[in-house]
Amino acid sequence: MIISIASGKGGTGKTTVATNLAVSLGSAVQLLDCDVEEPNAHLFMHPVFNLTETVTTPVPEVDMDKCTLCGKCGDICQFKAIVVVGETVLPIEELCHSCGGCMAVCPEDAITEKGRELGIIQKDHRNGIEFIHGKLRVGEAMSPPLIKKVLSYTDPARLTIVDALPGTSCPVIESMKNADFVLLVTEPTPFGKRDGLQNPC
Repeated sequence: MIISIASGKGGTGKTTVATNLAVSLGSAVQLLDCDVEEPNAHLFMHPVFNLTETVTTPVPEVDMDKCTLCGKCGDICQFKAIVVVGETVLPIEELCHSCGGCMAVCPEDAITEKGRELGIIQKDHRNGIEFIHGKLRVGEAMSPPLIKKVLSYTDPARLTIVDALPGTSCPVIESMKNADFVLLVTEPTPFGKRDGLQNPC
């Protein structure tokens, strides 16, 4: 079972609820901190990380010896992450969503993929609780692929508690996409009430 702990805004106690729920349920629990932009569940759990993994996402690399500047790669990219500029093709890695469309439509097979670093994932066990979190690289805007990687460690044999990001953006939805239950944490204020009612969960 996967329980995602969410909140429409930061500072409502979402991480406090997630970590206390994990500790109270004991050793058959897995805690995944998907707030990759500012992970802080480790401050409550005090893990000593025994595994660190670098996470990358594929982005296009163009072989200009093969490229005929046909522009099909730029035409298919809805994010304008690859464009033909003069006599060259310019991939804009920060805009790329790693769909592979440009590589698929290139008639000359001039486009391959290379990895661009998104951040890291760290794992540890603490008092029998499996703890995993992701840390987004400073300046990186594409958090959903890193969140997806954190969630790939979900163990079906354990109760999984997901500390989601605050807010209602795409990364938040990614962190609760496969949850069986979503527990929405809010605060007893007019702003908190409105925030909770506006949350799409």
